[in-house]
Amino acid sequence: MARYQPISLGSQIAGYQVEREIGRGGTGVVYLATDLRLGRAVALKVLPPEQTHSDAVRRTFLHESRVAAAMDHPHIVPIFASGEFNGVLYIAMHYVSGPDLGTLLDRDGPLPLTDALLIAAQVASALDAAHEHHLVHGDVKPGNILVATGGVGDVPYAYLTDFGMAKSALAASPNPEVNIGIFEEVNIGTFEYVTPEKLEGHPVDGRGDLYSLACVVYEALVGEPAFHGGALELMHQHLSAPPPELSGKRPGLAPAVDRVMAKAMAKAPEDRYGSCRDFVADLGYAAGGRVR
Repeated sequence: MARYQPISLGSQIAGYQVEREIGRGGTGVVYLATDLRLGRAVALKVLPPEQTHSDAVRRTFLHESRVAAAMDHPHIVPIFASGEFNGVLYIAMHYVSGPDLGTLLDRDGPLPLTDALLIAAQVASALDAAHEHHLVHGDVKPGNILVATGGVGDVPYAYLTDFGMAKSALAASPNPEVNIGIFEEVNIGTFEYVTPEKLEGHPVDGRGDLYSLACVVYEALVGEPAFHGGALELMHQHLSAPPPELSGKRPGLAPAVDRVMAKAMAKAPEDRYGSCRDFVADLGYAAGGRVR
């Protein structure tokens, strides 16, 4: 294995020149970079060296990035290339100039209902497509939803990102090394959006992503997470507490939305919706025409 070299601004990785850092998290650092061959801006995400010690981790990273690239979904950030360069594992992706949803909520507060439902529907479509490709995202949160605006009518356009990084594949994968995933070796996810079955150490499938999406939708409509507190308190709430009533936090929403959210955030996966799109469709129907 090649020795990892620290990345400095202006350096080149596999034909991409690093311009500046634009994001950092538990699963990697994202840089704005220039594709020197095509002259376009890209988002270059690099896996930290401490997470590349395991051959299984490395193979999982490359496998899942290929799966994400093969999905070719309009609401999944397009992946241009992935691989290893001088010991650095990287993924080059489409650069989205807009903020992530978390930044948008911090800046502007709760979203208008139409915008929240539109973003939810776009992300739900992306997640369902991923599940059909036997891939579980595993860390659905506002920070992993990029929102581009400024188009026709300034309608938000959401991209789901962070596929192919530190997330586990479905247990049905034929590759046992992929089943290990690097998710379990890195972190348990973001506690405000973590699914109960993950906390209990059970296998997680697409219904776990649905639960996390419901937590995100709640926050988009209210401006704060459904559950609050430190790590232990959040774990207890995800495992035992019913979701707070959305209608009580968002004036103008009928109690019907609470039943939809309760189903999407059910503690047992089998009690949730069968798909993310079904959840968002029901939520839109329950909220339709009832917002002042």
